[in-house]
Amino acid sequence: MIEKCRAARQGSFVFALIICCGVTFGFYTASYMRIPIVPLYAKTLGADTATAGFINSTFFLTAGCLSFLCGILSDRLGRKRVAAAGTIIVALTSFWLAVSHTPAQLMMIYFFFGVGLAAYGPTMMGYVADVSPLSHLGRSYGWYTTALYVGMSVGPAIGAWIADKKGYRDVFVASGIATLMLFFLLLFFLPVTASTAKSDLGSTVISARTRDVLTNRNLWACWLVTFGLCFSLGMFITFIPLHARHAAIPIASIGMIFLVQGTSNAVLRIPFGHWSDKTSNRRRLVIFGAVGTALAMVGFGTATSLWQFLAYSVMLGAGLALAFTSVGALIPLVVPPYSRGLAMGGYNTCIYFGIMLASAIMGTVIQKTSYRVAFSASSGVVILVILVFALLMNNRYDSQMTHTSHKTEVR
Repeated sequence: MIEKCRAARQGSFVFALIICCGVTFGFYTASYMRIPIVPLYAKTLGADTATAGFINSTFFLTAGCLSFLCGILSDRLGRKRVAAAGTIIVALTSFWLAVSHTPAQLMMIYFFFGVGLAAYGPTMMGYVADVSPLSHLGRSYGWYTTALYVGMSVGPAIGAWIADKKGYRDVFVASGIATLMLFFLLLFFLPVTASTAKSDLGSTVISARTRDVLTNRNLWACWLVTFGLCFSLGMFITFIPLHARHAAIPIASIGMIFLVQGTSNAVLRIPFGHWSDKTSNRRRLVIFGAVGTALAMVGFGTATSLWQFLAYSVMLGAGLALAFTSVGALIPLVVPPYSRGLAMGGYNTCIYFGIMLASAIMGTVIQKTSYRVAFSASSGVVILVILVFALLMNNRYDSQMTHTSHKTEVR
């Protein structure tokens, strides 16, 4: 009887994870189809370069600010309900883009796009923790983040192809139709997890629970190391194209640099997830991954040839894959189940703000100094958060929780 129950629970976990990863891959593919297209579309509507950049950054800022709140809502209202709301909001913004006529409208649309992403991202990460046994958290997040990352990589390529063949507005319509289909897939096939938070709890109890989570040093360790890693990722995304061109790297080869980083990042997440589940010290894996990231940033600062850029791209992708997979598995362990949405909301906020802050301030550093100094400074940020993480994170907590039984109900 016990074996049958275990088999049933394992089967429901696998089904829930497959649907979750499939919907997430589709969601980020459809959403990111428009990322490279909207700035170009804004130009056709009369926006200058600065305005086009501001439009694109609006959704990052909105998503970063609201991820925390949406995570709390998913703890109270349920993961599926909040994720479905985020999906339908994103679908509607796609159709709205197709009928927009001014840069101001684009800015408003991208505000709601950020709302949709904030509702979906932390909620589904919390969902993965809800349905996964503790013994499988690492590999679950390996599969989930691989689906997410591949979607983010494939989406822009599909969007650019449609824009080239059909036009900008067709990209938005295609994105909207795909996201709307995913809404119904999520609504009818994604299993509902057992409620982790009572919706009728008093505000005093909710405030107390939130306060307990916000004073959790282990959670802050995970948040801060995530911020530092994404600061380096933002440095890579924003300034590697400029640095590579400054080093006389051809434009086509710059695309190869991004492809190599993205491929190593995505491919290694699943084996690193398995490694994370096999160890009793995920803290060490986070540190290993973060150190690899820091070394890659120093290397980028000194790179002058294509092979050097490619080698450090592999190192960066591997470091981020190891660190993020381990952090994603740690966060559900260091907070109570009823606060996982809040914790994942903070995690997503750190991702968005880390990337944004690097993009906002490191250009000035480069102008006043050099690429070598700026990339070394980015490495210094990572080293700093590694030290803070090592001081705050209780390794014994990780070891004990890794061997704790996990009961998940899926109906």
